[in-house]
Amino acid sequence: MSPLPRSSILSRHRFNLAEPLWWGLALGVIILFPEYLAVGTSVLVMVLFVLSYDLLLGFAGVLSLGHTVFFGIGAYAAGLLALAGWTEAVTGVLAAGAISAVLAAALGPFLLRLRGLPLIMITLSVGLVFFEAASKATWLTGGDDGLSGIELAPLFGRFGWGMYGHTKYLYALGWLFFLFYLTRRIVASPFGVALQGIRENDARMRLMGNPVLPHLVVAYVISAAIAGIAGALLTQTNSFVGLGVMGLDNSIDVLIMLVLGGVGRLFGGFIGAPVYMLVKHFASLWGPYYWMFMIGALLIVVVRVGRGGLLGIIERVTDRLTGRGVNR
Repeated sequence: MSPLPRSSILSRHRFNLAEPLWWGLALGVIILFPEYLAVGTSVLVMVLFVLSYDLLLGFAGVLSLGHTVFFGIGAYAAGLLALAGWTEAVTGVLAAGAISAVLAAALGPFLLRLRGLPLIMITLSVGLVFFEAASKATWLTGGDDGLSGIELAPLFGRFGWGMYGHTKYLYALGWLFFLFYLTRRIVASPFGVALQGIRENDARMRLMGNPVLPHLVVAYVISAAIAGIAGALLTQTNSFVGLGVMGLDNSIDVLIMLVLGGVGRLFGGFIGAPVYMLVKHFASLWGPYYWMFMIGALLIVVVRVGRGGLLGIIERVTDRLTGRGVNR
C-alpha cells in the first residue's frame, strides 16, 4: 500500500536544500567581509524582527502597526537589566522576551477582537502612546539621550565581546537559527495550519468550533516574545538603546522588509531585511535621500511584478530554469 500523501500546507515550510546556502553565506561574512560585521549583526537582528512579524501578519493575518512596541520593550528591558547588574547575556535576552510576551498577553485579548482598519488604527495609537511614554520617562529610559554604558559579562563566561564584532555576530546568528527552527516547527504544526485558516476565513473557523481569539492571542504572544528578543539583541550588541526602537519608522521598516521578501513565506525576512538594510546603508553613502528613492523603486517593482515578494520572484525564475514551472 502506498503511503498517504503529505499535506502541502504542513510540508510547505519544512527543510529545503536552499537553506544551507543562506546560512553558509551568513557564516561566510565573518571571513569575507570582517569590516562589515557591525552592519551584519544589525541585519541579523532585523531578520529576526521580521520573522516575528511574519508569524503575526503572514500566518495569523493580523496587520499591526504597533509591533515595534514589543521590540522596544525588549530593547529597554535588556538595557535596564544590564545596568542593574544582570550582565549575563542569554538569560537577559530571555527575560526581555518574557517581558514583551507578558505585555502582549495583557493587550492581545482586547486588541485582537478588532480586524481590518480599526485594528490598524488602534495598534498605531498604542505604539504612539508607548513611544511618548518612553520619551517622557527620562528617569527610566533616558529620553532622547537613551541608555548608554551597557556592558555584559563574557558570553558563557569565556568569549569576550571584543571590538571587532565576531562574538556579537555569531551570538545574533545563533539566536536567529534557534528561533527560526522553533518558528518553523510552529507554523508547520496543526496550530500553524489553524492560524492560516483564521487568516483566510475566521468566520468559517468559528463555525467549525475553533477558538479563534485564543489562537490569535497565542500567536500574538509568541510573536511579541520573538520581537522582544530581537530588541534585546540590538541593545546587547550595540551597548546602547534609544527612542528609535519604538518609533513609527521602525514599524514601517519592518513592514516594508516583509513585503519585499515575501509575506507568509517564513523565509521572506531573510531576503527582505538584508536587501532593505544593505540598500539603505550603501545608498546613504551616496546621498542622504538616495536610499528612499531606491527602496521605493524596488518596492514598486516587487509589488507590480513579483507576487510573493523577492522570494516569489526567485522561486519562479528557478522553476522556469529547471522546468518545474511547466509541470505545475
